[in-house]
Amino acid sequence: MRIYFAPAVADALDRTTRDLFGNASSVHAFGQQAKAALDDARSAVAALIGGEPSEVVFTSGGTEADNLAIRGAAEALEPMGRRHLVASAIEHEAVLNTLKALARRGWRTTLLPVDASGIVSPDALRDALADDTAIVSVMHANNEIGTVQPIAELAALAHARGALFHTDAVQSIGKIPVDAGALGVDLLALSAHKFYGPKGTGALWIRRGVRLVPQLTGGKHERNRRAGTENVPGLAALGVAADAAHRTLDESAARIGPLRDRLEEGILARVPGTAVNGARSPRVANTTNVSFDRVEAESLLIALDLEGVAVSTGSACSSGTLEPSHVLRAMGLPSHRTQNSIRFSLGSGNTEAEVDRVLDLLPRLVEKLRGLTQGTRAGARA
Repeated sequence: MRIYFAPAVADALDRTTRDLFGNASSVHAFGQQAKAALDDARSAVAALIGGEPSEVVFTSGGTEADNLAIRGAAEALEPMGRRHLVASAIEHEAVLNTLKALARRGWRTTLLPVDASGIVSPDALRDALADDTAIVSVMHANNEIGTVQPIAELAALAHARGALFHTDAVQSIGKIPVDAGALGVDLLALSAHKFYGPKGTGALWIRRGVRLVPQLTGGKHERNRRAGTENVPGLAALGVAADAAHRTLDESAARIGPLRDRLEEGILARVPGTAVNGARSPRVANTTNVSFDRVEAESLLIALDLEGVAVSTGSACSSGTLEPSHVLRAMGLPSHRTQNSIRFSLGSGNTEAEVDRVLDLLPRLVEKLRGLTQGTRAGARA
């Protein structure tokens, strides 16, 4: 499948771009039409995550939502002497680099370790918490290996020490049921393109009563929490995507999970020297991360791309770097596995025939690449 938008999402984006040209903050009829579209989208997002529309702040995507959550909470709690931040070592760069930026400004930071399972231990968080901890940030599902974290238990530990809890749910929204209230979190970030909405749109759910310092200052948009004229067409399309994800979640997971398992088991059976990275349960239904012994991941990615198969070597936000995956490194995997692993992600349009085609391609491609590697080493020894 080579498109992200469902037809209804694309139609909403096109229709609102043409017809809703008013500013949602204006009181005239055109502005109120735009505001009504935002209200509908806000309600759809709230329904998807078990929140209230008033708790949803629209952003430009998951990265901005993570920044608003962490920076906003850190700055709001700073006058109380809470200058300690905690996150897992396998967070998305949007979280890790935000902690680094705050550390340069004087905040103390702690990264929670994980083992080969890729799951954060509640004991590790308990040991890391301090009286001055302001916020704990642990992603709901990992973007590279798909593992789902014990968020409710972790959030309860943070609250017991007076800290707020943020979860980057970008990778889980639309793939598994997510109820912000049941998770017990204070802040939850999401991004539309992960559930077939338009790129460049997202949201931060803020539990009622949680105070943040706005990171974009200007007008009184988004209840004074995020200044700037809203992207009405993009957010209206986000709302359509959220509504579709909410209605089809169980059906989608029930179909994609077996496809992922078919792909995963087929790789392990047909390609020697392969292993799945991270715990195989609990995971989101669409993701598997597999290491291929004696194969450079970048070479296999290119070989598959030439056959029309799109995979990745880690987070798309880190593409272009030669650094091994920080997630796999944090899991303690040996260096060769951090450099020979491929992430396969399936979507609603994938079929058994496509999975079987990948399984037919992989043994030949891997054997060829291993042969080239062996030949290069033999030539070097000569």
